[in-house]
Amino acid sequence: MPAERQNEIEKTTQPDPISIRWRQQPLRELYDRKPTQALITDSARTTSDVVPVGQPLYSNVTCGTGLPADLRIGVHKALGGKSDLPVPGELFAAAIASCLDSATRMIANLLEIRLEHLEVTVDAGVDVRGTLQMDRHVPVGFQTIDVDVRISGGPGVTEAQLERLMDAAERSCVVLQTLQNPPEIRVRRESGNVL
Repeated sequence: MPAERQNEIEKTTQPDPISIRWRQQPLRELYDRKPTQALITDSARTTSDVVPVGQPLYSNVTCGTGLPADLRIGVHKALGGKSDLPVPGELFAAAIASCLDSATRMIANLLEIRLEHLEVTVDAGVDVRGTLQMDRHVPVGFQTIDVDVRISGGPGVTEAQLERLMDAAERSCVVLQTLQNPPEIRVRRESGNVL
């Protein structure tokens, strides 16, 4: 892990209180004045420069552009891989879990609800016969996504507060909302032969 990323993580895990309201206020004011500033793009990229294309069981994905993180990716054993590294479906589940976790933490901070424990588990189920193109009646893609949230509040936090928090977190979770209201997906292709 790069030193600057480790330092940023260490800063955010210090016992000093972090105020999401204080951190977001200037952003909210900016987005209110200039709505186009609120339009962001998250990115990920693979390239055969890291893992040669002749290697069918592994790849590398770079997440982000500011302080990019490289992740080695494997193929699931249900598709002939080894499942010895994270597989794309696990990254998909991780995106849901981490987004809902982050939304819950931030909104708890905004609402001044002290949490004692938070755990988000995502299980995404797929029939791999679809991706193996064995049966055209079996869809390619996850057929089930189960999200389990275990949350407990600190002293004085009521069940009603936790329900309100979770409702707000689910509404604010970009990945969860994207899955519930899918956008148009555009795939652009560029091909050519190497001379």
